[in-house]
Amino acid sequence: MNDYAHPEVLVDPRWVAEHLSDPRVRVVEAHFDPAPYESGHIPGAVFWNTVGTVLTPDWQVNFDKESVEELCGRSGIGNDTTVVACSEHNAVAPWLFWFLKSVGHADVRVLDGGRKKWIADGHALTTELPAVTPASYAAPEPDPGLRALLGHVRSAVGNEQQVLLDVRTSEEYRGEIFLLKPPRGSERAGHIPGSIHLHYEDALNADDTFKSADELTALYTRHGVTADKETITYCAIGMRSAHTWFVLTQLLGYPAVRSFDASWNLWGRLPDTPVEA
Repeated sequence: MNDYAHPEVLVDPRWVAEHLSDPRVRVVEAHFDPAPYESGHIPGAVFWNTVGTVLTPDWQVNFDKESVEELCGRSGIGNDTTVVACSEHNAVAPWLFWFLKSVGHADVRVLDGGRKKWIADGHALTTELPAVTPASYAAPEPDPGLRALLGHVRSAVGNEQQVLLDVRTSEEYRGEIFLLKPPRGSERAGHIPGSIHLHYEDALNADDTFKSADELTALYTRHGVTADKETITYCAIGMRSAHTWFVLTQLLGYPAVRSFDASWNLWGRLPDTPVEA
């Protein structure tokens, strides 16, 4: 598939359609609220509300071992289940991939183009809720190498061997927006000094599928994001950041990439972090 480093992590709608009855495969539709799922979802897919499952109410990723086991178990996901991540938002499925890989799940795929591509290719949605048999899930040891913590990001500022990659909108990068609105009170908007700006959606085609490996390599190289340096991605709450992490590690094979999942939700609230606008 387009000469990606790890083509197996992407599946197309046809592959998903052919595996809808496969008990070893579980499609997870993740959305910010139940409305998209309730209006029609991929047959057999389970729903994860991004806030309250993977995200806590304060927009932090929930890595708690018991929470992961409960979430996967009630979704019919065992340790050997192939999980296919899907969403109507183009950043969510790669973020879900990053999360599940971070907590040690072995086999995760992303539906290339998400629900948008599923519908465009003529596949049906259903409002029928799936009958899910709970599974026993034992959360493996997490992989800390996929995350950048605050101290790691601080040490990267001014380090020529590390790239800080801001994948938010231009308005957020310039300091006009803090998360979804202009900054208020003690909120500090802008970007980490020295960071490169490249919007995450630049990696996508108009139908939300990923661009070819050649196109992606040219895009990131042109902006100074190369495989010989460690890259730390960040955004507002870690979703778009994880999307770019997915592109760099899974599609291009970059060996040293971390997603700063706390992102601006943490950096912009601290009084002593360096900020440029």
